[in-house]
Amino acid sequence: MNATGRSAADEVTRRVIVGLDGSDRSLDALRWGAHEADLRGAELHVVTAWWIPGGYGDVWMVSPGGDYATEARKIMDAAVEEALGAEEAQRVHRHLVEGNPATALIDMSGPDDLLVVGSHGHGGFVGALIGSVSQRVVAHAHCPVVIVRRPKEH
Repeated sequence: MNATGRSAADEVTRRVIVGLDGSDRSLDALRWGAHEADLRGAELHVVTAWWIPGGYGDVWMVSPGGDYATEARKIMDAAVEEALGAEEAQRVHRHLVEGNPATALIDMSGPDDLLVVGSHGHGGFVGALIGSVSQRVVAHAHCPVVIVRRPKEH
């Protein structure tokens, strides 16, 4: 038994991991993931990946020139605070990864986690039903995946 009186077998989800790229859809995913982490008593982890691919697609955080890691960190910190508020943002475990966003999320996922992503973000074909990162994560993650879609505006 742990401090909460639950056995290890009762603790199914240890972490809720949210992919964050600063887009409105990723902010929706973060809000949903934070609520779910609270319900499950799980840690909330946010992953922001930046990558400069050799070709087209899957770009999350890129600005011309400058320090990409610093820019990605600024975007992540601002997005976490915007979505959750300053006080709630303090409890978030933040991971900044250089590399393909889908690969970063898949590599971080484990069998006791829940992975949350937006339906699509800053990369690729904006009109797609779900983005390329979401598609890869659903196909290859080591845990259940939730894709948060923004309600259709009328």
